[in-house]
Amino acid sequence: MDGPDLSDRTVLVTGSARGVGRELLLSTADCGAKTAVHYYTSADAAREVAAEAEDRGAADAMTVQGDVTDPESVEGLFSAVESELGSVDVLVNNVGDFAPDHWADLEFDTWNRVLETNLNGTYLCSKRALPAMREGDYGRIVNIGYASSEKGLVSPTNFPYFVAKAGVLMFTRMLAADTQDDAVTVNAISPYVVENSDEFPEELPRGRPASFEDLIAPLYFFLDPDSAYVSGENVEVDGGWLPEKV
Repeated sequence: MDGPDLSDRTVLVTGSARGVGRELLLSTADCGAKTAVHYYTSADAAREVAAEAEDRGAADAMTVQGDVTDPESVEGLFSAVESELGSVDVLVNNVGDFAPDHWADLEFDTWNRVLETNLNGTYLCSKRALPAMREGDYGRIVNIGYASSEKGLVSPTNFPYFVAKAGVLMFTRMLAADTQDDAVTVNAISPYVVENSDEFPEELPRGRPASFEDLIAPLYFFLDPDSAYVSGENVEVDGGWLPEKV
């Protein structure tokens, strides 16, 4: 699909060495962006993605390591991107751990990691990206949520994930309001089940999971110059899923 011209933009997608993050980053490479492939432990995979990004038309590509839950590490990864590619114009907050177990069976470290990677990581990276976006009178932040989180979706299984994603969507709306005078937009994309998910329910909306292309379409919309008035929105990519239970 055709996307916006990003040839003069620097894009950072957190957790882009694999999965959804990888596909979202490569979709911006198709638009000519300078791309920063972020990873935590998957260095080899990140290098492969950076090479593919350049093959697909990225103006430049690099890899950058960092823990998005640690303020000093976030500072380091942004500084590395800025020194090589320039200020981050487009930030996609994709990192977010998943813990599909009963809440009472989770180790405390796992509980914290799910909350921190999903919510704290989104907060820390957005906070670090914003000053340059404000100064440059341009910025696009896209956060990855989860379908129906705004409706109070909850379950004893995977509970901290639902809490964190609800927080991500609240943060999205708050930050959109706080940046309305800065030529910055903040929006969210919230899938249900994606083609690379670890588990699939017996019944899927429209008979299939969301494809990567289904997620790229709203990303392109949010990054399009004609969407500059759209901020604080959440696009649920769920095929019309209406959860009665999870």
